[in-house]
This record gives sequence, C-alpha cells and structure tokens, in this order.
Amino acid sequence: MMRVVVASNNEGKLREIRHVLEPLGWEVLRASDVGGAAPDVEETGATFLENALLKARAYAETFDCVALADDSGLEVDALGGAPGVRSARYAGEPSDDAANNAKLLAELADVPAGERTARFRCVIALVWPDGRVLAADGVCEGSIGFEPRGSGGFGYDPLFLPDATPGRTMGELSPDEKSAISHRGSALRALREALEQTGLTDC
Repeated sequence: MMRVVVASNNEGKLREIRHVLEPLGWEVLRASDVGGAAPDVEETGATFLENALLKARAYAETFDCVALADDSGLEVDALGGAPGVRSARYAGEPSDDAANNAKLLAELADVPAGERTARFRCVIALVWPDGRVLAADGVCEGSIGFEPRGSGGFGYDPLFLPDATPGRTMGELSPDEKSAISHRGSALRALREALEQTGLTDC
C-alpha cells in the first residue's frame, strides 16, 4: 500500500485523487489525518511543476512521509494562455470560483465560439522525505462556454466544454466520466504507471 499525504485541503481535488488512487490500494491522507498542521506554502513558481514541487517538498519535510501535490489551471488561447498558474486567484485573493468564472466570461465576452479554445493542464509531483521525486502531467483539451452549466466539479468546470464530451461541460459529468478524461485523472494515471515502472515504495 502506498501511503501519501496530499498537499491540499481542496475537497474537489481530494475527491478526484481518491477516486483514482484508492481503488488501487493507495491510502490518501490529508494533513489532519497524520496529526499535524499543514505548512503554509507560497506558490511562487512560474510553472505548474515548480508550484507542485514547492508544495510536495514542504509536506514531505513536515510530515516525514511521501507527499503528493498538484498544480493545475486553465489555459485559454484567446487570452494568451491566461489564467494559467494564476487560475485559482484569477479574480484576486481570496480564491473564489464564482468570481473567477465571472471574470473569465467578461474577458471573453467578444470572443466567438470558434476562438474560445482552451485546455486544463495538471502537473502532479510525488516527493519522498529523502528527496526522491516523481512527476507527471496531464492535459484535457476543450473550449470555454458562454454560461456556466452543471453543479458537479469545481473551479472552471461549469464553463469548460471538453472535446471528449461534445455539448457537455465538465460540471455536467459524473465523477467517473470526469476522471476518465480530466487533466488530473490523466496525470494521476501517468504518475501511477511511472511509479510502477520505477518500483519506488512509500516511506
């Protein structure tokens, strides 16, 4: 069994990570499950990988256990790749999904359907207390709708129309459907495959 502490309190992320990893026998824990206060990590990286590593290394050091962290976001072509690494705080601090979605729609108000292409990108880092690192990434291509639809998921899910599910937003998909195509699900599966190939174990 792989025992990992996840560097996040985001219920949506935790739910997705557990959905993919727990059926494989992984024990997915949060900071409170391992009896400590989560470190306060400032995400100062310029890339998703840099931010994921900052968080995972801080948690691995704090809890002396394997730590998993992800950094993910939305890249909109008409906005030059924004909001990118600033996705969670696109509308400012504190992070607010509704405000972020409203700002995104405002920024794309004059952009026609054919030019609203976008993708979700996720980078996941697994860090051991001894410094070993394993990382993987995943991408989900799609476009941005004109209004939010669906009560599932979180973040930009109600606005994102995956290419793999024409006419339906990420927020309208079931957990199983989302996991099968999502950037985070793809990154988690790639991480699992890399882990199996290297033979690395937990602490």
